[in-house]
Amino acid sequence: MHGLPRGFTVHTAPVGIEDDGRDDLCIIASQVPAHTAAVFTRSRFAGPSVTLSCAAAVDGSARGVVVVARNANVATGAQGAQNAAAVRDSAARALGIDPDELLIASTGVIGRQYPMERIAGHLDSLAWPPPGEPRDMGSAARAIMTTDTRPKCLTVRIGDATLTGIAKGVGMLEPDMATLLTFFVTDAELDRETLTTVFKRVMDVTFNAVSIDTDTSTSDSAALFANGLAGPVDPEGFEQALHTVALGLVKMIASDGEGASTLIQVEVEGARDTAQAKRVGKAVVNSPLVKTAVHGADPNWGRVVMAIGKCQEDVDIVPENVAVRFGDIGVYPPGADEDERRESVAAYLKGNDEVVIGIDLGIGEDRFTVYGCDLTEGYVRLNSQYTT
Repeated sequence: MHGLPRGFTVHTAPVGIEDDGRDDLCIIASQVPAHTAAVFTRSRFAGPSVTLSCAAAVDGSARGVVVVARNANVATGAQGAQNAAAVRDSAARALGIDPDELLIASTGVIGRQYPMERIAGHLDSLAWPPPGEPRDMGSAARAIMTTDTRPKCLTVRIGDATLTGIAKGVGMLEPDMATLLTFFVTDAELDRETLTTVFKRVMDVTFNAVSIDTDTSTSDSAALFANGLAGPVDPEGFEQALHTVALGLVKMIASDGEGASTLIQVEVEGARDTAQAKRVGKAVVNSPLVKTAVHGADPNWGRVVMAIGKCQEDVDIVPENVAVRFGDIGVYPPGADEDERRESVAAYLKGNDEVVIGIDLGIGEDRFTVYGCDLTEGYVRLNSQYTT
């Protein structure tokens, strides 16, 4: 079982979003008030769940979240907004808290109304704490899955405190504040301002550094709930622990990208600033030609320099100053042993399910690492049949 910090309860159930009996509703809640830090998508088509959660999280306090999986409830008009509010109201009533103390998240197919009779029927009959076998965060990770092939959950300790994080997402990932759905719960005690600062700083270098296919979700939500029941912790130690969990989840997401077989990690250094390093890294990891080269174990490093070259406004990128490597194998600038290098790169690509592409821009001292995956026939097949 994945650690459940003290004072938190998890409930999951199949409410019939799809007729396969799989858990598709999840509630994670603290028994006591908790400090909360959260970030959300800035998509112009953000769903009503995002709108409600943004308002609930603005004061930095919330008790938990209710999640509906496999139905995004996006582009569903006034009825969809009413349904989202009704789901949150019913969940809050079961918990015995005010609706504004609860976030709501929804993920899945766009443009479909909730099956409200099924969802409301379950929530209206729900007793809290729920009877029966206790659920853990692993159960929550499974319940929020859509096209994920495996649940994503990690737990670490910080002194006497526990921190557990879960995430879902394998496609439509190109973050702009948060990514997909990810939730963290902890019994560590931190003041609200510190919690917010640490959370956003960690999100910037983890979940904002992953990209699968350049498409931004309408439902992206990330939140951290800290109820303080384990007492104070060192803020630096907590930030390190949060980074460990978040980065672990990011790598799980990238390696579980729709149809993916290989995790791609692009390490950019020698940049003018962090923004430039991130921009170059994203250009490379998002390139369909780079992705397919990695999938096919094609040692065509020209696709990497092509992708770097797409950053046309970065006029301080000078080809003669750039260096590119696959793993520890330098490929650019090319040398007299070009054929031998290509053979080594091909062997490296074939022999690893995690591939590192290193880029030194030769400009400054800043760096950034981004994460993605290869592009396979499975991605095309899954997404061409997504609603059928």
